[in-house]
Amino acid sequence: MLRVVVIGAYGSAGVAVADALADEPDVELVLADNGDPGGGLCILRGCMPSKDVYSAAAHHYQTRVDDRLPGEVPDLDLERVVATKDEHVSNFAAHRRAAVEELAERENVTFHHETATLEDDGSVQVGDERVDADYVVVATGSTANLPDVPGLDSVEYLTSADVLDATSFGDSAVVMGFGYIGLEMVPYLSEAGGMDVTVVEHDDRPLDEADTPFGDEILDMYREEFDVEVLTNAHEQSVAPVGADGEHDGVRLTYEQDGEDRQVEADDLFLFTGRRPALDGLGLDARGIDTDDEWVGPSMQARDDERVFVVGDANGREPILHVAKEQAQVAAENVLRHRDGESLAEYHNTHHHVVFSGLGVYPYARVGHSEAAAEEAGLDYVSVTREADQDGVFATKDAARGLARLVVGTDGTVLGYQGLHYQADTMAKTMQVVVEGGMDVRAIPDRAYHPTTPEILDGLFRAAKEELDASDE
Repeated sequence: MLRVVVIGAYGSAGVAVADALADEPDVELVLADNGDPGGGLCILRGCMPSKDVYSAAAHHYQTRVDDRLPGEVPDLDLERVVATKDEHVSNFAAHRRAAVEELAERENVTFHHETATLEDDGSVQVGDERVDADYVVVATGSTANLPDVPGLDSVEYLTSADVLDATSFGDSAVVMGFGYIGLEMVPYLSEAGGMDVTVVEHDDRPLDEADTPFGDEILDMYREEFDVEVLTNAHEQSVAPVGADGEHDGVRLTYEQDGEDRQVEADDLFLFTGRRPALDGLGLDARGIDTDDEWVGPSMQARDDERVFVVGDANGREPILHVAKEQAQVAAENVLRHRDGESLAEYHNTHHHVVFSGLGVYPYARVGHSEAAAEEAGLDYVSVTREADQDGVFATKDAARGLARLVVGTDGTVLGYQGLHYQADTMAKTMQVVVEGGMDVRAIPDRAYHPTTPEILDGLFRAAKEELDASDE
């Protein structure tokens, strides 16, 4: 029997590896996870609970901006918001635990609700038991990344996990970190928390993966729709407490902008500065595994130990749920390939991300190439852009902000789509099929199912066809 130990079995990547290997007749699975409660990051502290609380704030925002609903905007009951989120998360987590427990009922699968540590002799210490392992799959997820800013240890701060449980907020906030976590959390602080929010942004605009107009639109949207102050081209220098005699009366952030040191004070400091692989205490050093930027390759195999595979957030390659699941499938396949002396498969995914910006009312989605990515790849293409207000359906939804862009190869192949508009997230799957299927834009029907929001796609398809026809003349 081939014994495979999966560390982090409650997470989406870990359970996917276990599912893929459990039916193999000559594989014995040892699953380990010390989660309390078990359920995995996405369910407990990630995408599921965050979208739950954003939805409440989205209702508040839409009520606030709709002039057809006169009068006072109802207060958002944060106690109820958090209680509803907790109930949903509890149910989701119970479902995940039940799936792992069901796996453990098989003769070839055992589950340990314990901490697991790699040992230098190739075994794994699981609680009080030493387990000999032919292969180890690490799926331990990620944890909040704290920036190296002088003074951070002298102030109180909150992370995204704290926001999800908050039933009250101060009057003002200063935010470090404006990547996908910050883009999602910042409008929530403003809308649900009623906070005056100041954000430090290192570049001209946020949303690094997007073409310039999308980052510019996000900036305008957050400033105009959510009254957020975004300090662009600014860099944190230090933080310090405000108050005397150990009293915490807020935080003072010193930042550099335009060659000058400036300061901003706020009641609360929020750190949305990304996440890092959760590898502490795992014992990788006992196996001689160095976790530099190249430590896990596209086969999911650890560079320094051919019998260790690392999937999901733990490998730091691309911390996104659907990617974690796909990596898990490749890792499970490669455990068997390595055992049989076969070459390993590699995982190379088409770029497909969704950021629930603007409380999910104005999400950003990208599938495949942006203009910048196509340029970098040396592809010949045409690009067409459509503003949301060109399609009356968005006005009827009272959500007429945003834009969309299609990148098409000069041979007609659809290379990429970006959308920053109402329901852009729901169009991501359609555009994934189009992009990954290598479809020719001229073969895609542009019939609109009027009045539905995918009309913006029909407009892009028509415009791209016109561009290609014009280039052929």
